[in-house]
Amino acid sequence: MDGSENTLEVTPRRDRRGAFFLLFMALAVVGIGNTMLFSAVLPPLVVKLELPYWTLGAIASLSALLWVVMSPYWGGKSNEWGRKTVIVFGLAGYAVSMLLIGIFASLAVNQVITAPVIIVLSLVLSRAIFGLIGSGTNPAAQAYVADRTTPDERQEEIASLTSGFSVGTIIGPAFAAAIAAALGLLSPIFLAAILSASVAFLIWLKLPEETPPKQIGRPRPRILNPMWLDTRILPYVIFAIALSVSVGVVFQSYGFAMMDKMNVRDTEVVNYLGPAYSMGAAATMLAQLVIIPRAHASNRMLMVWGAILFSIGVFLIIPTDQYAVLIAAQFFVGIGNGLCRPGYFAGASLAVSNDEQGDVAGVIMGANAMGFVFSPILGPAMYEYVGHNVPFALAGVILFGMAIYAWFAVQEDDGETADQTDPVD
Repeated sequence: MDGSENTLEVTPRRDRRGAFFLLFMALAVVGIGNTMLFSAVLPPLVVKLELPYWTLGAIASLSALLWVVMSPYWGGKSNEWGRKTVIVFGLAGYAVSMLLIGIFASLAVNQVITAPVIIVLSLVLSRAIFGLIGSGTNPAAQAYVADRTTPDERQEEIASLTSGFSVGTIIGPAFAAAIAAALGLLSPIFLAAILSASVAFLIWLKLPEETPPKQIGRPRPRILNPMWLDTRILPYVIFAIALSVSVGVVFQSYGFAMMDKMNVRDTEVVNYLGPAYSMGAAATMLAQLVIIPRAHASNRMLMVWGAILFSIGVFLIIPTDQYAVLIAAQFFVGIGNGLCRPGYFAGASLAVSNDEQGDVAGVIMGANAMGFVFSPILGPAMYEYVGHNVPFALAGVILFGMAIYAWFAVQEDDGETADQTDPVD
């Protein structure tokens, strides 16, 4: 190819539903695995092994750092290899990561490994494979959708795609509770590995990708993508980083808060966390599948109102020890997050040309993970050593500041893509 863009006819929505549903499934299985891991397995495992609370965040921290670095690389690589190859490669890496976590956690529980440093290091390195390889699935999937949608469709279709993760977070806790009760605490991890590998195989067989890679004539993707500082998408990058800090802090601290407020431990906490996380995920789906398609709001307004509603949910956690209020907090957290993410994903996608979709998807996904690099310190460590309310107060203030930032930094008229080439089939 000469590096020019494909200009094939737009495929009708009904003809691409099957392909988009496969990508929805890919994000759903990652959501299932992550929710089972961080809500139903790791908090009671950390307590059972008598490890410090901050180790929960440490297990995710290196993976998040690698995600920040590698997601832009894989997004660019999908321009060269094709979207499907990178999606499948990422899912396979995720499956391997979960399998290794399950193996090392089993060795620790059965006291084959007893040294806390070795236990934590084994879990951290296993999870790191997710950041190193698994980080390819999301940007490649988003770029696949961007390739095949018009600017007017972009926000709604990205919201629909990312809702797959929310579906996974609804299914995950229910699966985890039932499977852990029947087969043991660590069984959900192995289930997640099997599901991920199965969906990877299905996508490899069934996902259509008739079009060749787009950027053969352009420079090869680099680890440090210069698009990080591109002024066209910089407000969205900053917003995504701030949101990821807030999500990481709340997500990694909420399980410990639930254990302390409800005075429960070990696998019993799943009975409390499961419904709470399911409520948050259901609210995210409500935002992405019902509110966004009907509201026709600009990307800026999605970001502003999403951050405000998210902050309300976080502030509700601080004063209460009532389970009903803790569940209500997750509703506001979920609906706020559900509005924010399609806002900055679609906004960044529309700000660049069609042949840059892989690069911008990778950068935004990297920004979306950056907060998890710092959240172990700002979340579980502060919860344990500074005060139980401090992480939530910090996240609430950040979120409220984000709403103000988005109002002034993001243009109201999101417009159309910089390059009005038709999407490919």
